[in-house]
Amino acid sequence: MGRMKTKVVKLDAHKANIAKIKEAAALVDAGGLVAFPTETVYGIACRVKSDSLAKLDNLKGRNPDKYYTLHISQKNDARKYMPTVGLRAQKLINKAWPGPLTIVFELDDQDIDKQQTSLNNEVFESLYKDNSIGIRCPDNPIASILLRLTHNPVVAPSANIAGRTPAGDAEQVLAEFSGQIELLLDAGPCKYKKSSTVVKIGKKGLEILRPGVYSQAELETMSEVKFLFVCTGNTCRSPMADGIFRKYLAKKLQCEVDLLDKMGYKISSVGIMDTGGWPASAEAIAACAAKGIDIKAHKSRTLSRELVGESDFIFAMGRMHSERIAALSREAANKCVLLAENEEIADPIGQPQGFFNNCAELIEEAVKKRIGELVI
Repeated sequence: MGRMKTKVVKLDAHKANIAKIKEAAALVDAGGLVAFPTETVYGIACRVKSDSLAKLDNLKGRNPDKYYTLHISQKNDARKYMPTVGLRAQKLINKAWPGPLTIVFELDDQDIDKQQTSLNNEVFESLYKDNSIGIRCPDNPIASILLRLTHNPVVAPSANIAGRTPAGDAEQVLAEFSGQIELLLDAGPCKYKKSSTVVKIGKKGLEILRPGVYSQAELETMSEVKFLFVCTGNTCRSPMADGIFRKYLAKKLQCEVDLLDKMGYKISSVGIMDTGGWPASAEAIAACAAKGIDIKAHKSRTLSRELVGESDFIFAMGRMHSERIAALSREAANKCVLLAENEEIADPIGQPQGFFNNCAELIEEAVKKRIGELVI
């Protein structure tokens, strides 16, 4: 690459200068390479076009067969590149973005075909590899504005020659690339001065591809999807629903029931009455056993604001339970529904075994429908 003079634009990290960032965005759209700060390290913004990417490969000394990560200005932009987002991936997006995390999403053949049709061929060929795409949404106002003002998709690898330490401040960028990039947005040192964690997430779980700011344990916690079933005493309906749901979720995930927690799915049940520590009723245990489901170890728990707050999906057996949940949390309205849609599942307590068996049938039918609606 021929030598040029790298223009350095100093910016206040806490008060973005839109006009100067707009100039940088126009330069990226014209095919230039612009270094800019993120919360992790400085990156080099490059439009997703073959001529610009070849220039970037040459600058970094990087193998052209390695794909770059798409950078987006806000988390909802991911939907343009990912038609279907699984539950755990969506939870991770909600919890970790914007932030120091690169997510490699797996797409099935149908979604890949859809993307190939909807995106410019050059963009598609540059971003997708082996039915996957890497996306990052940085938590830095300058980065966010720059990405929002560009009219092309943008990749932004770290500002360093391949194999060297990423630049945590503008001085390091200039030491590597002065005279080789058109512009440097200098907003001082980055917050973390270390790379984003790169994690791959798909139907088989979560795998860290590159260590970074977030640990495996933190990402496992952030991506957990929690289901809560609610009835009155937590000894009949909700324990049966809990056990039946586990069976069919494991079937959908093609794993053993005992591995659901490890796969990142937490299922539990509670009652609105304060009856903590009671086992499931003998009739509920028998109704589930007839379906090959063991709920003998169940101990009742009581509904709490904390449990409502941490749950992603809440299934109530009746409207009385929904109302109690709503009274505990205003946000619960967005995640609480009757398990059987508009139908209440009657309490079988005190009834003969046949009534419990019918109740289990209703729950099973409703659970199968709910599981069918989930995108894993």
